[in-house]
Parts: sequence; structure tokens; C-alpha cells
Amino acid sequence: MTTADAQVHPGHRWMLEALKHARSALDKQEVPIGCVIVHNDSKIIAFGQNEPVRLQNATRHAEMCALDSLFAEYDLTTTRQLLSESVLYVTCEPCMMCAGALRLSGMTQVVYGCSNDRFGGCGSVLNIAEDVMPGLLPLQCTSGVEGEEAMRLLKTFYMNTNTNAPQPKDKSKKKKNAVVTSD
Repeated sequence: MTTADAQVHPGHRWMLEALKHARSALDKQEVPIGCVIVHNDSKIIAFGQNEPVRLQNATRHAEMCALDSLFAEYDLTTTRQLLSESVLYVTCEPCMMCAGALRLSGMTQVVYGCSNDRFGGCGSVLNIAEDVMPGLLPLQCTSGVEGEEAMRLLKTFYMNTNTNAPQPKDKSKKKKNAVVTSD
């Protein structure tokens, strides 16, 4: 989808809201991914942004945070009904974990900005979104809405020094010790 196409996408305004959450994550030195869950194309019922650094929990992706807020507010039946009538707008393609969680929760539609070429679960790496899973509906995915801006935020994050990233380990000593000589 081109930038011109993204501007006419009916969910363009919701993706702009997701981008606000991505920028907030970037301001907190988190990977800048944000999302909103929109019920019946009329109201944001949940939102999230990446928080694994702050919470020291690698599973705290934007989508998981948004889902958790809904499950905390409503019972299971109500949440699943709301999700089946909603669309998730997320700045980057859901990873494999998030794509699976979205399907298990009852979500059926996802609109995302840029592809996730390392961990994408909606076709870039694996297609968790459409894999046959008895009793689960596939995720209908639309990509490219505000994808250039989503990618720009990610590049900004990765070009700057991530002060929260673990220091690389010096593996040179390990290699030297691993050398075996034969007599």
C-alpha cells in the first residue's frame, strides 16, 4: 500500500492514534510500537504501547498491554464479543506471540503500518494470522497504513543509542578456551 493509499484508508485516523502511543514509547526509550483497539469504527476501547524495558518483561508488547486492559475491565464473554466487533490498529506487524494471542482472544481484524521482517506473525516470517487452528477464525490483516512513519520511528530508535539494551558479551575468551588441539 502506498502512502497515498494509506491516507484514504478508512482507518487512517485510528492509525494516527496508534502512532501517538508509539511516540510515547519512544520518549520512554522503548521500541516505538503503539496500538489502539477500535470498536465498531467509532470508539477506542483499549490502547497499548511497548513496555518491556520499564516492566522488565519481554512479553509486554503493545498488543498484549491493550488486551490486558480489556480483560481487566470486562469478563471473558464480554471481552471476546467486543474484540470480535473491533479492529486493532498497530504501528508494526504483530509478532508471532501477539498474532497468536490476538486470535486466541477473538480478534479478527488487524491493520498495521510496517512489516516486521524479524518476528512478523502476519506473513512476513510466519503466518500465524491465517494458519489453520481449529475453532479459531483467521486474522484479516491489512498492511501499509502509515507504514513509512512507523518505520521512521523504529529507525530513530535503533539509530540512537539504546541505553537500556544489554551490553554485548565478549565471546572471544570463550572461543579461545574452546579451541582443542590434538596430539
